[in-house]
Amino acid sequence: MATIKKEGVLLEKTTLGFENLGVMNPAVIKADGKIHLFYRAVRQGNNSTIGYARLSDPTTVEYRMDVPILFPQFDYESQGLEDPRICQIDGLFYLSYTAFNGISALGALAISKDLIAFKKVGIMVPIINFEAFRILAESRSKINEKYVRYNNPYTQSRAANEKAILWDKNVVFFPRKIGGKFHFIHRVRPDIQLVRVNELGELTEEFWQNYFLHLNDWIMMTAKYPHEASYIGGGCPPIETAEGWLLIYHGVHDTIHGYIYSACAALFDLDNPLIEIGRLKIPLFSPEEEYEKTGFVNNVCFPTGAIVQNDTLYIYYGAADERIACASLSLSSLLTDLKTT
Repeated sequence: MATIKKEGVLLEKTTLGFENLGVMNPAVIKADGKIHLFYRAVRQGNNSTIGYARLSDPTTVEYRMDVPILFPQFDYESQGLEDPRICQIDGLFYLSYTAFNGISALGALAISKDLIAFKKVGIMVPIINFEAFRILAESRSKINEKYVRYNNPYTQSRAANEKAILWDKNVVFFPRKIGGKFHFIHRVRPDIQLVRVNELGELTEEFWQNYFLHLNDWIMMTAKYPHEASYIGGGCPPIETAEGWLLIYHGVHDTIHGYIYSACAALFDLDNPLIEIGRLKIPLFSPEEEYEKTGFVNNVCFPTGAIVQNDTLYIYYGAADERIACASLSLSSLLTDLKTT
């Protein structure tokens, strides 16, 4: 079994107004010889922006902006930009994030040529209420009953609200086109779903209606083991290896002490990511350190970014929804473990 090394905390909250409640869940990418972090910065009142830091090596911060690099500008993100992920496709950087308007949390996208100036593309996922989703998804076959439990507006918004939209989060792009098509995962709880399109402009209302009519055909992962029994969701952008696409995702288990978020790993076919090759039967790592067990939300390891340096895989994650930490392990050992499951 691959040995996990907890590298410790990289970033803590500061007294700056935009990040005085917590920092967490960074998007991470290597470019121009540097490691770039775009992280969720939370201020008092629980409003989020995207902060920026740069690393000189996988665990050393050399620069950190004292203002957010991305912040709310539109109604759909009026209460915050959350949980970014980033990858580069055909020379363009795609930064996906969760846009929150106080009622609904939806996957959104910003693009950049230089990691400095970003253009917001807008909401990527469907704008649909739960009942409309349910009617479409159940038209051909029964869906997991947890879709009702987790997506009913009465449980998803703090108060019943007719404007509540189906929450669709954790949009994560594959770092290259597969068969000439964009591929990305998203998450309507409790499963991870896959989307593939020729161009992002195809993501119309009609596209999503047809997609949900065939929802079961696009479920990439569903919970399988105890540590992910409640629900799962996307984590880091998939990493291409000779053995397949390596996906670091999060699994959630409801306990008498509340939800426990763990980092998990699975391997998928390079040509068709709907084909699962292997999945770890236990978490890759779970909250064990005090900085992972105690914070704004206790017992959270929420992976959102990863890089590979030689044979070492570095995974960056939100720890207890208050700080950013890093863990490392041998990539080849992890792939061996996945192939034997």
